[in-house]
Amino acid sequence: MNSPEVANSIQTGIFETNYHDVGSGDPLFLIHGSGPGVTAWANWRLVIPALAEQHRVIAPDMAGFGYTERVEGYEYTMENWVQQALDLMDALEIKKTHLVGNSFGGALAIALAIRAPERVDRLILMGAAGVPFTLTPALDEAWGYEPSVENMRKMMGLFAYDRSLVTDELAQLRYEASIQPGFQETFSQMFPAPRQRGVEALASNLDDIKKIAHETLILHGREDVVVPPITSTTLFDLIPNAQLHMFGCCGHWTQIEQNARFIKLVKDFLSER
Repeated sequence: MNSPEVANSIQTGIFETNYHDVGSGDPLFLIHGSGPGVTAWANWRLVIPALAEQHRVIAPDMAGFGYTERVEGYEYTMENWVQQALDLMDALEIKKTHLVGNSFGGALAIALAIRAPERVDRLILMGAAGVPFTLTPALDEAWGYEPSVENMRKMMGLFAYDRSLVTDELAQLRYEASIQPGFQETFSQMFPAPRQRGVEALASNLDDIKKIAHETLILHGREDVVVPPITSTTLFDLIPNAQLHMFGCCGHWTQIEQNARFIKLVKDFLSER
């Protein structure tokens, strides 16, 4: 398929994972969020080139999302997503990596750091789930998305503080992505109503989070109505070696709405020794 969203493919367990692999240096995994039509490329395209100046950047489509192979009967659970990430690291012969997790991807990054701490170097959590919180109307709407351009535009308006970012072109592109064969079918399976259960399924045990010893950078938009900022203040309170950066006038898209600052913070954090 001739699309920038489709990159490399490698066997991970019982299916093949689509992943981007750019640059050289210390590995840096970027784990996307769980919005409808999301892919690693859609989530990270504006930061991959800059981060790849210093790192080998690997951005996979997690199972059930994007162009990773869909296997009938596969269970979309945190345990299985963590296993996919470890299988991808093994397939690429990467012993240890920095992790950036966005939203759902933040929850996955936390779970991975708990399950296999020796495989994780530094941890960056952006608008992360992974702790208990009350389901927001915006997240309920995103997970309950029914495909239409109008619904996609409305949903993306919930993600961005700066509504000018939600153009007709962007809404059309993400809508078309959401109706690729198999995309909506798996998406609707992952977070069925009542969706508070989905929030809880992404959450790690708080005592386990307290034991995370990794240097951790936590980023959040103050105006995020999808995943509330209290998740990041909670994580900051729990993780011993954490620092928290909160952006004003910013929603759920820190890497887009605060692109240059996001890149600088990540680069500086990863280069500290």
